Amino acid sequence: MIILMIKLLLLMLPKIQSNAQKKQKQSYSGKKKKHTIKTQVIIEQETKKIIATSFSLGKKHDYALFKESKIPILKNTKLIVDSGYQGIQKNHNNVLIPTKKTKKNPLNKEQKQYNRLVSKMRIIIENIFAILKKFKIITEKYRNRRKRFGLRFNLIASIFNFTIIIFNIKYLFKIK
Repeated sequence: MIILMIKLLLLMLPKIQSNAQKKQKQSYSGKKKKHTIKTQVIIEQETKKIIATSFSLGKKHDYALFKESKIPILKNTKLIVDSGYQGIQKNHNNVLIPTKKTKKNPLNKEQKQYNRLVSKMRIIIENIFAILKKFKIITEKYRNRRKRFGLRFNLIASIFNFTIIIFNIKYLFKIK
């Protein structure tokens, strides 16, 4: 079984922009320069179903959100993650994570090829995000109570899973 995992960003999907709150410092993302809600989604590669979701305020690091969610993952499960999950290899051996370049150490051809392979596997997630972004509540500023965001996102995820069951997966993802 292979599980794909990624955090959701406003550009791809949430880190959802929200209104300024009383506790502004916790939800302010310095990267996005906005108040955000961070969402982590776990997707099974074979069925394309959303298995689990986790939520936090925008300031939390991706890997910290993963550790806090305490989602049990078997050792033989392969994880495909983005570069925000640096450090996950310490707890889980079977992980595909893109290698980062530094100023002193640029990527060689093998590392670039490996990164392309990982991104080809992660494209499934991006396609699922594109489908989920059809819901306006995800793409625009979230104006409701933050406590209810998880409930609303999980409802959208269950609608997505339901459409996968009803319609043919090939039709949904336009696979030949």
